[in-house]
Order: sequence, then structure tokens, then C-alpha cells
Amino acid sequence: MERVIELLTRDGIIDQRKIDLFISKYGQERVNIENLIKVKIINTLEMDEALIKELRIHSIEMNDLEGIEGIDTTRILKQIAKNLDIRYVEINDIDIDYKLLKRLPLKQLMRYNALPLYTEESTVVVAFENPSDFEAKGAVERFFHGKIMEVCIAKAQMIRQELLKIKTSEDVEEFSQDIKHDLTEGTIEISEESNDSPAVLKLIETVLSTAIDAKASDIHIEATEDNCIVRYRVDGMLQEYFILEKIIFGPLASRMKLLSNLDIAEKRKPQDGRFTQIVKGHVFDFRVSTLPTMFGESIVLRILDKSKALVKLEEAGMNAKAYKQFTKGIKSPYGIMLVTGPTGSGKTTTLYGALNAIIDVRDKIITVEDPVEYQMGGIQQVQVSAKTGLTFAAALRSILRQDPDKIMIGEIRDQETLRIAIEAALTGHLVLSTLHTNDSISAISRMQDMGIEDYLLAGAVIGIQGQRLVRKICDTCKEVENVPLDSLVSISKYLPKDAVFYHGKGCAICNNKGYSGREMISEVLLISEELSTMIATGATKDQMREQAFKEGFTTMLEDGINKALAGKTSVEEILRVAR
Repeated sequence: MERVIELLTRDGIIDQRKIDLFISKYGQERVNIENLIKVKIINTLEMDEALIKELRIHSIEMNDLEGIEGIDTTRILKQIAKNLDIRYVEINDIDIDYKLLKRLPLKQLMRYNALPLYTEESTVVVAFENPSDFEAKGAVERFFHGKIMEVCIAKAQMIRQELLKIKTSEDVEEFSQDIKHDLTEGTIEISEESNDSPAVLKLIETVLSTAIDAKASDIHIEATEDNCIVRYRVDGMLQEYFILEKIIFGPLASRMKLLSNLDIAEKRKPQDGRFTQIVKGHVFDFRVSTLPTMFGESIVLRILDKSKALVKLEEAGMNAKAYKQFTKGIKSPYGIMLVTGPTGSGKTTTLYGALNAIIDVRDKIITVEDPVEYQMGGIQQVQVSAKTGLTFAAALRSILRQDPDKIMIGEIRDQETLRIAIEAALTGHLVLSTLHTNDSISAISRMQDMGIEDYLLAGAVIGIQGQRLVRKICDTCKEVENVPLDSLVSISKYLPKDAVFYHGKGCAICNNKGYSGREMISEVLLISEELSTMIATGATKDQMREQAFKEGFTTMLEDGINKALAGKTSVEEILRVAR
């Protein structure tokens, strides 16, 4: 964005004096295209013309403009199309003729980022990233043997996405055929001594890299009665990506076990392992779990991106109020700060963000996890092990003799662990941990149900964050949504007049789901003197909730509705997750 602002200033679209005035009034951090348009420092028509000129001379590329709030790349492409007297096409609105694509050399199409869409009598419609590239047009036109080629322009990212899907599908088919051939010829012999199965390794590499590209959190490889199915969990939802022949599952499962140092001969018991692999130049850890099923095994790989451990707390997705309250809680000298929510709600990521925020060379920080998901420098991390008897409770007892200042417990699962954590909090340690409850106020009742005395809870707990992850609307296909009034009845008290909501209609970028990525919605309950007294005297959950609202407590539902009003997610998603 800084580069774009610099070019617009150089071209005279932005007046530097006005920018200086804006900074003096609002601060440097508020300088972005969207805000400059709002205060009329930038005229959108002049900006589009300047950007089209810069695109033509390649001082910037269209990819540089994607995702910048205030810049409508669709509007720019439509203007380019008008200037060139050609059509702009939305690829997700077109029924692509994939049979036509199979007759053409994919490498050439990928080289020029060109996508043949369909034929219409004697005309072939082809979408180009750059319709002014005469070399690309000439090279692609030669494939059609005398047919007339109609040149269109489309989003480069959409063209690339469709071509990558076709390439991946072709690669998987090719590797599967090679594996099948090797099996029938008897040349595959997967054992702990043998590593000679290139097609299996290539197939695994393709499955892993495709999952990373799809931003999946988990890979599911399952044997069914007739097939081997590969599914990815993307933004919390499972999506089917590949259906392979059943014969492929054996070699694939064995190689996965070898990578994870598991027993390839053991198919009757569950096993757990992990391996590290470089995918697309980045280091990923894959946590592997196998489970015997009726038709073979189910293999699930959890993808752990080491870079995510370095997430900054302010970038985790909390609203400003929740961030301020949570930061206040974790900077307390002692006490227990809890993060609550269901499985897969990002609790561990929030804890790592909290550790990053409070890490200090003067403090000894120890974590107890099952397993250690991300390795961090400057702290001591302990992995619990049922085989050796190193449970959460046993590890915590030993940790307290290690003179720690701050302790992070991956999850509080039982009364013993909770009791030791509270004792640690009451003896001058800051304890961060997670608990499975529906919301922040329910965490108090949950700990009481686990057998902890009210007076201990009142003295130890300093704050509780409840959180969920909601899917974000895909920026590429985002549009205004007409939400039925009956869907808004339950949340009407939170809505302003003339509220506008958005949704994604589905496109190649988001795999036609309408969503891409996830955003946190949260609520933070800091335990005030009044709430502490209420806990100690056994007040009911409703009484505590009423007091929290008096103190300005904001629920997850309200936070979610605010994010829907801001266009980050849809009303449907908020009601699904936080109702």
C-alpha cells in the first residue's frame, strides 16, 4: 500500500500537504487508501486512471493492488477492458468447458496465464491476465487451428487458480496411475528399509502442498469401501479434494507412517506421530494420527505452521476493547487468566500470542502442553506423556520447584490440574490456560462443578476470555446481501437503522464457498472487586452476568454482529457460531 500511495503522490493524485495535515490530525497509522478517499484527498476516478497507467508500464502489477481497501480491482479491469474494446469476464459466473482445456498444453497456458473458457460456433473465448501481450495472444491462438479467438480480460488470480486446479488434478491422476502400475508390476515394496517409491512420495508432496495452498488446518486421508478419499479442513469446514482408487491407500498410508516414525505393520491400534517438512520454502510440522476403521484406516494430519507461533496479539482479531482488557489481564503480576471456547476455536494460538506479548528475559516462563505445537525461543516447553506418567498435574508439581514466574498450561482437563494451577496463581505466579466452556461467565460455574471452592476461585481468577472463529467473507466475490427480516429478529436490538450486510457469492479463489480465512470474535470478562465478592459468596451465573453488563461487558454475539456490520463476515456465519 505504501508503494501505491508513493506512486499516486508522484503522479499528483495525492497532495503531499494534505497528507501531512491528515497525519497531524489522525496519526500515521490511519494513512491508507480507504481513509484518504473518505476525506476526499483521493479522487477514485483519477486514482483508477493513474493506476491503469502504472499497470501498463509495469511499475506495479495487479497482484500488488489485490486486497488493498479502497481499491476496486474489478472496476479497474472493467475500465482497462473498455479502453481496449474487449469484454471483462467474471470467471466464477462462467461454465468453463474443461474438455476444451484438456486438449491444450497446460504449461503454455500457465506461462501466459491464459484460460480458454468455451467455444461458441467458430469462436473460442479466452481470458487473459494481460490482453496487451501480443506474444501470449499469438501463442495461444495457434492452438485453435483457424478458429476465431475472442480475447477477454479477467482477474489474474482467478485464472491462475483455475489452471492450478487442473494441474493438480492431472498430477494426482498421473501419480495414482504410476503407483497402480508399480503395484501390479510388483516394483513397490514399502518397508522401513526401502525408500524407492517416487510416485508415492510425489503424491504425498502434492497432497501436502495443495493443503497448504488451500490454507487447510487438517488433512483427512480415509479408506472407504470403494475409494481412498482426501479431504481438507478449510476455515473449519471439511472439503473433498481428491477421490483415489482404493488400491492407492495402502502405499500412501505406509509412506505416511514411515515419515512419522510409526509402525507400518500395526493396523489394529491407533498411533500418533509427527514429521517436519519444507513445503513451498516454509517449514511445517505435521502431527499425524491413525485410527483403524472398517475399511482400513483413517489418517489425519494436523498442519502446524511454525510462523503462526509468532502471531502478535494485536493481530489475532480481537476488537479494540477486548484487546485492551485481555492485555491488562495477562500483564497482571499473578493470578490465573483463562481462554475458553470449543475445540478448534483458536485458544492455543491466543495463548501463544499472549506469551509473545509478555516474554521477558527477566522472567522464567515454562509451558506444559500436549503436545508442544509450536517451539518458541526464550521459554521452557514441557510435553506431557501418558506412557512415562508425566501428566499435566505431575508436570505442574515439578514446574513449581523450577522457580517459574509465568506458567502456561495447554489445557485444564481435571480437578487436580485446576487445583494446582489455582494454588500456583495464589502463590505469586501468572498462569495462562484454556478451558472448554461455551462462554466466559460459564467458566466460573464449570470450575465450581469441578470441585474448586468459591473462595479459591475468587482470589485466583483475574480474567476469562471466551472466543470463537468465524469465516471471513471472500474479498474477491464479496457483495451486499439482502438478509430476510425473520433472520434478524433475534439480534434486532444490536442493529442500527438501515444496517447493511454482506456475503460471498462464491468464486474460484474461495473454492465457491464465499468465505476465505477466519476471524476471531471474543468477549473478555475481567474479575472486578464486585464480581470477586459475588464468586466468593456463591452468586448465580445470572447474577454475575447482570453485574458484568453493568461494568460494560460485551458479548461474543455483539462482537460478531459488529464484524458483520463492518463487512468482515456474514450474519449467517455469526448466527451459526455465536447464537
